[in-house]
Amino acid sequence: MKKGFVILASFLLLLLGACSNGGAGQTADSGGKLQKVNLMLDWYPNAVHSFLYTALEKGYFKKEGLDVHIQMPADTSDPLKLVAAGKIDMAFTYQPQVLMARSQNIPVRSFAAIVRHPLNQLMVPADSSIHSPKDLAGKTVGYPSMDLDIDIVHTMIKTDGGDPNKVKMVDVGWDLIPAMATKKTNALIGGYINHEKLLLDKEGHPMRTLNPADYGVPDYYELVLAGSDKELKAKPEVFKKFMTAIREGQKYVTAHPNEGLSILMNHEDKSSPLQKDIETKSLQILLPLMNAGNNPFGYQDPQTWDKVANWLADNKIIKNNIKPSDAFINF
Repeated sequence: MKKGFVILASFLLLLLGACSNGGAGQTADSGGKLQKVNLMLDWYPNAVHSFLYTALEKGYFKKEGLDVHIQMPADTSDPLKLVAAGKIDMAFTYQPQVLMARSQNIPVRSFAAIVRHPLNQLMVPADSSIHSPKDLAGKTVGYPSMDLDIDIVHTMIKTDGGDPNKVKMVDVGWDLIPAMATKKTNALIGGYINHEKLLLDKEGHPMRTLNPADYGVPDYYELVLAGSDKELKAKPEVFKKFMTAIREGQKYVTAHPNEGLSILMNHEDKSSPLQKDIETKSLQILLPLMNAGNNPFGYQDPQTWDKVANWLADNKIIKNNIKPSDAFINF
């Protein structure tokens, strides 16, 4: 997973410097015609952000009176911490991380579900003898330094009737693709079906995936947008306007995926160049997983938050001291 654990100490240090940074209260010009919004991505620009850049390029933000500035994080753990400290207005992050942050009394809240289902899935080689999680007995599973990934694998194995203690978890850092390509591990968790799997397939290492949601892990929101409690309460109109604009962006990308992808490619970061064939396949995977059905794009189901919070508490990842309903808001 492209994410890091939010640390309370880091938040407090950032908070001390927050007063010197402008947020959604700034305007783009002296006339105050457009409201400046600073947004931080979860990673470098890729297919999942197509709706955002489409909204920017098509003028949907400007139509709502917003001047949106998009930033990349220096580290994947930065966005949520910077939102909490008031240094940026909103950020892409992950549903479990929002709940983990609130468990540490860090005042952040999700205001939109972007990807509604897990992208992080257990991967095994296509010709592997592993066909369900219990088959991992005696095998090694690589993961990227995230304890949450260990809990996901253990839940999957127990739900499938296996013994997690018979599986060896190997921390491979972010060398996920090399770990699998060189057969350093028998399976992989922490890679995304719309990125690492596609790259491994392309490089001649075809993979099969097992969805955690089929084996006891809640069908959680992989990607959400978050803001601070303070900003969400003080300036709800900014977030409402932002949601109106990105809904138009997502509607356009859904109807015109090729053009939406072209817009994204025009905004690729030179330090992280995109492969058009990979991003094309990625967007094909993502669009159905971003669809909220009869609800508007970004809608969040209270039951999903309840289930994820309960699972995190049951696995001792968070303390059972938060109200899931306080962790999100719909606009």
